Amino acid sequence: MSSLLETKIVARQHALREQGLLRQRKVLSVDHDLNTNASTSSPRFVFEGRAYVNFSSNDYLGLSRVPELAEALHLGAQTYGVGSGASPLVTGYSDAHLALERELCALTGHEAALLFCSGFSANTALMKTLFDQHDIVVADKLVHASIIDGLQDSGAQLKRFLHNSLESAERLLARHQISALITESVFSMDGDCAPIAQLSALCRQHHAWLIVDDAHGFAVLDGYHNAEAAKLIDVQVVTFGKALGCQGAAVLGSQTLIDFLVSNAREYIYSTALSPANAALALAATQYSTAHPELQQKLFENIALFKQLCREANVPLLGSDTAIQPLIIGDARQTLQVAEELRAAGIWVGAIRPPTVPVGSARLRITLTAAHAAEDIATCVAQLAQVLSRVGVPLVTERQATDDHR
Repeated sequence: MSSLLETKIVARQHALREQGLLRQRKVLSVDHDLNTNASTSSPRFVFEGRAYVNFSSNDYLGLSRVPELAEALHLGAQTYGVGSGASPLVTGYSDAHLALERELCALTGHEAALLFCSGFSANTALMKTLFDQHDIVVADKLVHASIIDGLQDSGAQLKRFLHNSLESAERLLARHQISALITESVFSMDGDCAPIAQLSALCRQHHAWLIVDDAHGFAVLDGYHNAEAAKLIDVQVVTFGKALGCQGAAVLGSQTLIDFLVSNAREYIYSTALSPANAALALAATQYSTAHPELQQKLFENIALFKQLCREANVPLLGSDTAIQPLIIGDARQTLQVAEELRAAGIWVGAIRPPTVPVGSARLRITLTAAHAAEDIATCVAQLAQVLSRVGVPLVTERQATDDHR
């Protein structure tokens, strides 16, 4: 006889499968022949014996395959061992962590930093520790699930403004006594950028903090991603698993904030610290990205090429100028079908479905990197145009926003 929990699980999984929303892991492996010369080949992997060109990675600068950084990780492991061995407040905080924190502060102008093992844990820890039931917080409608989860755990009252709308944000700031406004630098599903300077001015006017989840912008975007960042942003969350190609995250802000988090953030106090080897790697990746601006230039050249070829092939995109290039299809099942046909042609792209995006806005999430070769970008666009034509999918060319995002 099945238990209540097993019955619930089976029913829910069946419903997700029927709706085309079931999520399953896929075991990928490295094709050593294809990756022999990583500096000149597009990112590839092998799935079930076949090689695919990867257009679904957040490794925007291609740093995860740079030999110098592999050596930095090796050296870090030789120096510190492969793990931290304890939480940061016991014996898990080393000079490798301190060196990385200082480098991040030097790059952004913030006073202090705090390291976490992932961007999700950094965001949830920040939100649930900083805010409580006495706070009113406003956030862009499309902020990441980790921010929403942390705010719900905090007990704070959440007000959401229309995506990237200064007018909507200003109305909420004027109507309520707001503790902070939260947004992202680059939105992970739409690929567009927040108006950081204007939001900062609004926050200063209304005496509210500006908190920016900088996961997809750090080490890629120009503008406030430099020593001037702290003049615009009160709290900046950066991750190492995107443009830096490794693992971990950091909360950057005032010394007062970081001291408060050290004393009160349960995710930080009760978790084993990020390994010193990974901290040393993130430091090396940060320094490498700064020393090689040509990688950023190559990324933007690849983005421009992809968009140009899509225009010529009449493939409608959402209008992003970043590495994240969404193509909204609408129906979840049709989105999966298009992604599967692209895979049949050796092209792997992400099929994004609810609840990650609003119902009716399922999409292909195509991501470009500095490591992509021009010929592979051309092949991707050509195959994409053919599949869309063959499948006959009615494309959604305008964002279909709802209040149920994530």
